[in-house]
Amino acid sequence: MSSIISTRDELSSSRSEAAGRCWRVVEAQNQISTTKLTDSREEQHALELLIEETKPPVPAECRHLNFLLSTPFRYGTAYPQGSRFRRAGFTLGVFYASERVETAIAELCFLRMLFFSESPDTNWPANAGEYTAFAAQYATARSVDLTSPPFVSRTALWMHPVDYAPCQMLAEMARDADIELIRYASVRDPEHHANLAILTCRAFAQSEPVAHETWRVLLGGNGARAVCELPRRRLDFNRDAFAADPRIAAMTWER
Repeated sequence: MSSIISTRDELSSSRSEAAGRCWRVVEAQNQISTTKLTDSREEQHALELLIEETKPPVPAECRHLNFLLSTPFRYGTAYPQGSRFRRAGFTLGVFYASERVETAIAELCFLRMLFFSESPDTNWPANAGEYTAFAAQYATARSVDLTSPPFVSRTALWMHPVDYAPCQMLAEMARDADIELIRYASVRDPEHHANLAILTCRAFAQSEPVAHETWRVLLGGNGARAVCELPRRRLDFNRDAFAADPRIAAMTWER
């Protein structure tokens, strides 16, 4: 861990501008689930308002954003499990995204496979799950890129498959240095294209998503298959695609 202690000064001296489009994938279930429980649009709207009241408030700096952009920042309490740039517990939100939609889909497929690796008695789903990939526009003068010097010399730390502690420490230092965005190589994408960890709502250049795609993902004993109808694309992740992670390597595939 001592090898990253010096990065506090590096973060301040290495920050740069970053702007572009990033992709994130969410389950396409929120509207469908409330529709099934109501008989009219008015009832559905009333139900969704009631559900909204049970959730933590959206932070003030995020309230102008579409819920797809602000949601990762509203749950700053009782974060159940740590992620690459966020510790478990009472910690600030992180908007994880990818520069390419294919990378975002790879991240999703890994997480779905991880669920089944940790639930060996759960049968594979009979049908494909439906997901929404959406693009957000970002722009900030305060970003750091872990794929460039001086951070690239510690790639093994940033890309460890299961030990997130160095990345979590880096994110905390980044917040102290008022860094708004961390660019890093995806561990789960077989081609390791870039991911983004957006640390604040101030980094969004537009308040609404700028593009949407519908993807269907089918999981099974041979791996994961993801299909987008428009534009037409198909991605396959076989049993070896995520085997660098020991949890996936130990997967019980036949069930």
